[in-house]
Amino acid sequence: MNDLAARHRAIPRIASLYRFQWEAAQEGYVLLYPEGMVQLNATAGEILQLCDGTRSAGEIINHLERKFHPDAIAADVDAFLQSATEGGWLEWRDPEAE
Repeated sequence: MNDLAARHRAIPRIASLYRFQWEAAQEGYVLLYPEGMVQLNATAGEILQLCDGTRSAGEIINHLERKFHPDAIAADVDAFLQSATEGGWLEWRDPEAE
């Protein structure tokens, strides 16, 4: 999805290959997959825990803007969602295509 407005309407969720969970031994969130584990930093964990298939990317950004710093967060969250998608961590659903 190249159009920013379309991306913000779309709904991300953790890709079926991965399982997102808190890992006490790692003291943080991780993505588990058959070949191993990705240890996430706090920011990635905050974002990915909202990628549950019920919120659009825009809603996720709005939630995080209210929780943190509204002046600087939207571009960073959008960039992370793009990166996570390119890495295969996220799957997207376009509610307008349904």
